[in-house]
Amino acid sequence: MKEEKGASLMGAKRLWLEEEIQDDLRWLYSVKSILHAEVSDFQDVELLETGPFGKVLLLDGKLQSAEADERVYHECLVHPALLHHPNPKKVFICGGGEGSTAREVLKHKSVEKVVMVDIDKVVCDFCEKHLEDNADTFKDARLELIIDDAKAQLENQRDGEFDVIIGDLADPVFGGPCYQLYTREFYENIVKAKLAPGGVFVTQSGPAGVLAHTEVFTPINRTLASVFPRVVPYLQHIPSFADCWGWNMAFKDGSEQAPLEAAQLDKRIEARVAEGSGALAFMDGLAWVGITSLNKIVRKSLEGEKHVLTIDSPKFIHGQGVKQVGF
Repeated sequence: MKEEKGASLMGAKRLWLEEEIQDDLRWLYSVKSILHAEVSDFQDVELLETGPFGKVLLLDGKLQSAEADERVYHECLVHPALLHHPNPKKVFICGGGEGSTAREVLKHKSVEKVVMVDIDKVVCDFCEKHLEDNADTFKDARLELIIDDAKAQLENQRDGEFDVIIGDLADPVFGGPCYQLYTREFYENIVKAKLAPGGVFVTQSGPAGVLAHTEVFTPINRTLASVFPRVVPYLQHIPSFADCWGWNMAFKDGSEQAPLEAAQLDKRIEARVAEGSGALAFMDGLAWVGITSLNKIVRKSLEGEKHVLTIDSPKFIHGQGVKQVGF
């Protein structure tokens, strides 16, 4: 980051952060202040106050979550899966160190236990301290936070099966460890085995706009469909991610599970989800209909996708964002 001379009112200087979206595509947003920065054994961790998105969390210079729209992302990730389960009591979160995924899970009255496994203690401690909306989440007695590898912890869990498993992991990028948690081996040998009867699995699935959805969104869908009897893809525009974002939800017992209609989902929200400060900001029945009503381009790609992700045949999205200076 670098100061840009004479760019703002009264001749004051402004900081800009430049993030690389693709080899030939970058975008800039203004930074009002650097609130905090730390370095862990795994990554750089920064909290910035930005012009367009409020507070943002960056890992290795790549935006992970923004105050302005993180509730849209996390409500899309969490609530469809929990609402499609008849009575979710035990939930496992792969990743999610920010705490926002657990925050949304804990809004459900039926939930008795949440196991969240993130590899980076610095991120968890950082977010508990600096993200005010998530401070109470880390103190909730129903949350068990484990600092470790999510794959190993899920595989070795001895506390029975889980009603819902959530993949809130970093994107599959070349050279990173997370790509293994987007493969058929992981879905078949670990996730499906650890889901209780009637269980639901959901994973964030990367960019899903008309230009980027074939990078990993459609391959993840195809991979899940090779393991689970029913998979529901959906997407929603996330402004701070500079694209539509995708999720895939998989049912363990496809013959007995089907996507809810709008009225059914609204009834479950009313019966299950906390009100007041815990009320949902984005998700309801009509929103669910909207995010599952995919455009023709994405539908055709989903229908034609053949690539099944494995350890030996992965796919990656563009590598980590990089912090640059100026224009």
